Amino acid sequence: MKKTNFRIDDAPCASCGSVEGVLRTLLRGAGQVMFQNSAWCGMLFLIGIFWGAFAGGTPAVAWGALFGLLVSTGTGRLLRLPDEEGRQGLWGFNGVLVGCAFPTFLGTTIWMWLALVLCAALTTWVRTGLNNVMAPWKVNSMTFPFVCCTWVFLLAARALHGLPPSGMAAPTIHEHLTVAAGFSFGELLVWWLKGIAQVFLIDSWVTGLLFLVGLAASSWRAALWAAIGSALALFLALVFGASGAGIAHGLYGFSPVLTAIALATVFYRPCLRSAVWALLGIAVTLFVQAGMNILLAPFGLATLTAPFCIATWLFLLPRLRFDERPAPDHSDWNE
Repeated sequence: MKKTNFRIDDAPCASCGSVEGVLRTLLRGAGQVMFQNSAWCGMLFLIGIFWGAFAGGTPAVAWGALFGLLVSTGTGRLLRLPDEEGRQGLWGFNGVLVGCAFPTFLGTTIWMWLALVLCAALTTWVRTGLNNVMAPWKVNSMTFPFVCCTWVFLLAARALHGLPPSGMAAPTIHEHLTVAAGFSFGELLVWWLKGIAQVFLIDSWVTGLLFLVGLAASSWRAALWAAIGSALALFLALVFGASGAGIAHGLYGFSPVLTAIALATVFYRPCLRSAVWALLGIAVTLFVQAGMNILLAPFGLATLTAPFCIATWLFLLPRLRFDERPAPDHSDWNE
């Protein structure tokens, strides 16, 4: 009998019901948050989430991420959405972000978990609907289903006492806190890595490092541009005097990280001109982030990944070509 070795990133049908197929689909769902169709990458992302959540004393965030991933992926199966999307993990990436956000911003009650189930499931069909609406412009919804659905539930928490908004900022005018004039290279390194970790709402430099390793396991370009995105955002935040607390916790880095990966490695072919375009997109994302911080402060809402979505759409809608080959059709990539 011939012995075969299982490879987690092989791509037989995930709908066959095998344990390997289901596991691969789930892990790819975590990896697709940063545009990686890789189960190994997704596994390292989940390891990073669990490390950061337990080290930070918030284990519910880790379990929420796993629960949200399971719910949104299962919803795609129940709705009989295209199998190919499931195999690529495209049902799960919004759900895993919902699972990270709810325990971060809401009190851990049974009602929070029930709301998490509903919101994670909702993102699956909202993503399909938004992609249908946006198809004529040849862009897709990216992580905006997570953003808009989570905003709805966080706003509702102000009125529904079963969802205590214990982790949300009090509605207020934005307060500006500056970083002390002196800071060490070690502090810069920590802030840079936290900018990557905060993609999943994790405040841990170790998690950021694990995310970089996961990206590198899937795509060295994605890892490089994630590092560049967080570094450039950190530099600009310091130069323009952004909130010190926001800088120290990596809150100006996570959306630029996603913009960098999207523009430099996914939607435009890598070349010098697209690299310059991506750098410009990173810078614009920083300003969108700062502006949305002010816009949402009176509501006590976090921006989530909305700055990434808005900035990336602005840089995709012109449909520029940076080489002589046909420009990629942005609607074909279904995240």
